[in-house]
Amino acid sequence: MGAAAVEFLPREYGYVALVLVAYCFLNFWMAFQVGKARKRYFSFRFFIFLFFLFFGYKVFYPTLYASESENKDAKIFNCVQRGHQNSLEMMPMFFVLMVLGGLRHPCATSALGILYVVSRFFYFKGYSTGDPQKRLTLGKYGFLAIFGLMGCAISFGVSLLRGG
Repeated sequence: MGAAAVEFLPREYGYVALVLVAYCFLNFWMAFQVGKARKRYFSFRFFIFLFFLFFGYKVFYPTLYASESENKDAKIFNCVQRGHQNSLEMMPMFFVLMVLGGLRHPCATSALGILYVVSRFFYFKGYSTGDPQKRLTLGKYGFLAIFGLMGCAISFGVSLLRGG
């Protein structure tokens, strides 16, 4: 990206970029937690997978969610998986709102983004306990951050339409 492309961005837009990267790190960490849970709850399935792999049977990637009839700890695994999946579902909206809102309100957008990232961490940690209600203890504040980010993005859009 040339210097001319960066010149039109507010200097504080760097905070927006750093918050987006922080969310990427959080997402990697959540994915790692799902991988650890998959190992813990599906280690026997892995050996079955290897057996079929070496003997030529067609084996599909493990299903996204565990069946409680097959595994007594399925609910905990499913909660870990769902916490990560929900964060992935929300990620595109979060990124778009951050990018757009940050063009007009980089500091407010960054602060709201930090609130969102921190609340997503607690959302995931609460969900991972196996009790889905615990995801909302501190995770519910992420919705406030999203509504604030919507306001920043709307403000940016309106300012474009008004020519200033």
